[in-house]
Amino acid sequence: MELQPIFEKLQITDMNQMQKSIYKASENETDVVLLSPTGSGKTLGFLFPVLRNLKLDFKGIQAIILVPARELALQIEQVFKSMGTDFKVTIAYGGHDKKIEINNLIEAPAVLIGTPGRIAYHIKNENFDPNSIKTLVLDEFDKALELGFQDDMEYIIGSLTGLSQRILTSATVMDNIPKFVELNNEKKINFLKENESKPNIQLKKVMTTPEEKLNTLFQLICKIGNKRTLIFCNHRDAVDRISELLREKGIQRETFHGGMEQDERERALLKFRNDSARILITTDLASRGLDVPEVESIVHYQLPPKEDAFIHRNGRTARMNAKGFAYLVMTEDENFPFIKSNTPEENVSESNRVPERTPNQTIYISAGKKDKVNKVDIVGYLIKKGQLEKDDIGLIEVKDTTSYVAVNRKKTIELLKKLANEKLKGKKVKIEIAY
Repeated sequence: MELQPIFEKLQITDMNQMQKSIYKASENETDVVLLSPTGSGKTLGFLFPVLRNLKLDFKGIQAIILVPARELALQIEQVFKSMGTDFKVTIAYGGHDKKIEINNLIEAPAVLIGTPGRIAYHIKNENFDPNSIKTLVLDEFDKALELGFQDDMEYIIGSLTGLSQRILTSATVMDNIPKFVELNNEKKINFLKENESKPNIQLKKVMTTPEEKLNTLFQLICKIGNKRTLIFCNHRDAVDRISELLREKGIQRETFHGGMEQDERERALLKFRNDSARILITTDLASRGLDVPEVESIVHYQLPPKEDAFIHRNGRTARMNAKGFAYLVMTEDENFPFIKSNTPEENVSESNRVPERTPNQTIYISAGKKDKVNKVDIVGYLIKKGQLEKDDIGLIEVKDTTSYVAVNRKKTIELLKKLANEKLKGKKVKIEIAY
């Protein structure tokens, strides 16, 4: 396989050391277990071996990648497409239109990416032939087990009678890998210890009382200012409670947890990515595996009971040699063995101004890939008919039947007026602010 053209499309010069190690270890269809931390490039780490196994003249699905989260499936699909190969890839996950997925499976892709529940559904309904699959990737397998996908994964793997290689990735050390995975003489690659150079994260306690906790958080947010921030909670109701408080205070924020509909979750993440909101309030669902930008501050509104979860949360900041801050909102009676008693305290009692509004606002357009609409079409539409400047347009994300665009917040109302009766590629579309 010629790697250089792929490197050029990915805008990299070579694989990193971890990627080289898994590429070498996985030769001759050897089973591999990769232990590597979040943010280390493991998606490309397993995609290069998957790509090496693919054959252009093969009819049927050749590789399947199982992931614990829908957003992770979308992220891997995007990375695979950016490699610019001639192989078709498709995704399947809960909350996605089943009819679209079934149509995409009629002409079998080379690679299928999906969550265990939805992949199991397609196998049970005979929407694709599992016997053609040669390569299986279990990405973030530790997280998949933690979320209770064992039965679905066992069923899926039991249906893959033609498997010749298994690649398993985990961000934590796994003492016992379940027998149903059926690893055979696997090679283990452990980059957890080698990469333990600790990021430059400053931990700070923010002491409060149970009664004052929400108000203390608000004061902390004001002190942090208009910086990209993740607020972690242990429970969904706490996420919703904080969201309501910030809404009342006029602060742009998005929420993300497992109780939300899939389109709501995707919309929250894209608005966080495109600078329509610089605060994301979430459960541990966003602690790893998601395509979210680098954040400057982590706030633990509720500290997790285990150190592993604490480390994964903090791993969202201080990447690429940058400095990050992790604030621990705590009461006097709380005690966590992984928090040092001499952790410095942050005083938030003085009054601070509410953060300024974010520079962008997200616009929804009722057309997408299925309507043959792409990013270039949207830019032309907004500039020619909406009379925006190029600098007024931010991140554009085109989905199956919809598109989302970050635009200059000061110009959104006027833009909607100008586009009210305009057509996109000859078609009348609905365009509105995405809430």
